[in-house]
Parts: sequence; C-alpha cells; structure tokens
Amino acid sequence: MLIQSRPLADPEVAALAAAEQRELREFTGGAAGRDIGTHRDTCWLTVVLAGRAVAYGGIRVRDDDTGELEHLYVRPAYRRRGVGRQLLAALEELAYQRGHSLVRVETGPYLSVAVTFFRACGYEPVPGAGGPGGGLYRRCFAKRLPVPA
Repeated sequence: MLIQSRPLADPEVAALAAAEQRELREFTGGAAGRDIGTHRDTCWLTVVLAGRAVAYGGIRVRDDDTGELEHLYVRPAYRRRGVGRQLLAALEELAYQRGHSLVRVETGPYLSVAVTFFRACGYEPVPGAGGPGGGLYRRCFAKRLPVPA
C-alpha cells in the first residue's frame, strides 16, 4: 500500500471523487454531494494498491489548532481491509505535522457506516459547525491528537 499526495486534478483522484459523489447521491435520493476542492489549503492524500488509486481524503486548516477532514472515501471493493484506517492515520499525521492538536470531521447522519467508522477510530461527537446542509443534517466529531513528549 502506498499513500501519496496527489492533486484533485489527477485523473485517478477525479475518478474517486466522481465515484464518491455518485454514491452520495444514491444515499440521499439524488441530492447533490458536497463541493470538492473549495478550500485552497486542503492537502489531499491518495491510497494506491497494485498501481490503482483506491481511496482519497484531505485535511484542511479549520483554525490554528484544528484540522478538518475532507471527503475520506474508499472504493467499495477495498472497504473493510484497513485502507480507510491507514488513510485516516496518514491524514491525522499530516494534521499533526501542520501543528493541529484537534481533527474534526462532519458527515451526514444517513452515512451510519461513516459514523461507526469515526467512532471506532476515537472520534467523539461535538456540536455541529453549521456547515453545508446545516447543523440539523450533520453529525460532527472530533479527536484530540497526541501531545508531543
């Protein structure tokens, strides 16, 4: 497994983003997914297995202390193999290197698998930020990163 930085313009990353948006439309009954790449400070990571991009996600600056996860997505055929956890760990490490002590993530309540995933990875519920979709339609979580010794 290789985790590398790739821009959203990379054709394989764009294909992952399109697959994610299709899946979100299925979950929401046709509603559009979130905009991708609207934050210039987002750093995107891609998981490559056997030469194929199978997952992507980003971390952006929310404020001086907080990084926010963006669009963590794993192709269905590669789920439940630890790919998402390894990508999440790499994104958390990137947030730590950027000086963040907290990582936040927002997901829709209809994505129960995502809610379960983030809870299993140590994320705790926090009040919503009123982002896209409004606070009533978002589940917000945060995780404190380890303090350096």
